[in-house]
Amino acid sequence: MGKTGAPAGRANADLLLCPPESSVRKGPGFMKIIAYILGILLIIVAVVYFVLPADSLPSFFPGHVAGSSHIHYKHGIAVAVVGVILLAIGWFMGRRS
Repeated sequence: MGKTGAPAGRANADLLLCPPESSVRKGPGFMKIIAYILGILLIIVAVVYFVLPADSLPSFFPGHVAGSSHIHYKHGIAVAVVGVILLAIGWFMGRRS
């Protein structure tokens, strides 16, 4: 048995699996940065939807259709709205700090 009352092997395993407290990000600062980054990326994706026709979209984008000249305005609007919401969430999280 180790000093904590747990088997000695168990105490060593806990030390290996748990990172030190200083390396763990705490608080809303980390989530604020993630919200800002995702919001900006989604705004860029919305611009791509507004500018490129369906056949020029990257193949992993929803709405990619080979040989189509249709522009997906609804996809662009939806992605832009989600991007703005994420930017607003990041802004509100920054105000709480």
